[in-house]
Amino acid sequence: MINNTTGPLIGILTSQKENGDIAGNGPLFIELQKKLISLNGVSFVFTTEGTTNDFIIGYSFSLEKKCWIKRKFPYPSLVYNRIPFRKSEQKESFRRFISVLRDKNIPFFNPCFIDKYELYELLKNHPVLQNFLPQTILVQEKKDLFSFLKKHKSIYLKPSQASKGIGIFRLKMMNPSAIQLQGVDNYESYPSFHRFWDIWNKELLEKNYLAQEEINSAEYEGNRFDFRILAHAEEDGYKITGVGIRQAQTQEITTHIPTGGRLLPYELFQSTEHDQFIQTVVPHIGEALSKQFGFFGEFSIDAGISKTGRYSIYEVNSKPMSFDETEIEERKIEHLCRLFLQLADN
Repeated sequence: MINNTTGPLIGILTSQKENGDIAGNGPLFIELQKKLISLNGVSFVFTTEGTTNDFIIGYSFSLEKKCWIKRKFPYPSLVYNRIPFRKSEQKESFRRFISVLRDKNIPFFNPCFIDKYELYELLKNHPVLQNFLPQTILVQEKKDLFSFLKKHKSIYLKPSQASKGIGIFRLKMMNPSAIQLQGVDNYESYPSFHRFWDIWNKELLEKNYLAQEEINSAEYEGNRFDFRILAHAEEDGYKITGVGIRQAQTQEITTHIPTGGRLLPYELFQSTEHDQFIQTVVPHIGEALSKQFGFFGEFSIDAGISKTGRYSIYEVNSKPMSFDETEIEERKIEHLCRLFLQLADN
């Protein structure tokens, strides 16, 4: 059994694929291992399938051999949750493991994926953050969605438990009867809302869709853009790790890079007002999440600004994707490892 005596042992929790392979962000895990070794620590990657009450079977990346090596580890000083699939967090094995960590008094973050509507419910009564939330409802009744669409004319439909822009549509009222539904790479027209509901209600209800008013986003060179904000916990609160800009290109539904979005530097847009908005919302969101769900050591925010200067928080992500900006990714690794060591010492 590996017994690391030079510094803290950090466990990185991920999922197992159906074929038995380890899932997750391999490049991130390797970079964390490199940085931790330089700080006299070590990490290993594991799944709940490899856990027992006394030890964990996991994988440590060997910098010399440049490969993952399967080993037996004692319970770590801290566990960092990077499970990539929501369904994995719904398994009984996950709940049992979290209970074991509590019994052993081992720090654990980030505790869970965030349901989009639960997030809205949490923030809508916050004295500061409620001012930045687009109006949102959970899709449950035909008449309520119809009234919401009539009020806003153009709305977004989002699955409450999806990410990366998957399953997002824009629903638009073209005239008193005609409805247009636009996705990332297609759009459909319906002669009435009733016809749309007949076709889509099963999908909307089964996947717990929410409806969100469309914000008339500010544009740059003719296309809308969003802020991508990465934040991490430190000893004295939550700090901004980096800010990037994502701009829609081939379609206007989402600005995500995998769906054709464009990356732009924040410096191109930076202003006192933008900085103030970001600095205001980051600590409030971090504190609200941790109070409601358990300690969040990192999160990212998708936010935007309208043509009239109104700021909006669109989403908060508990398992931030890698940033394409190299300098932000490097700061992310640095902040995570410093946080690991801080929590492991407490």
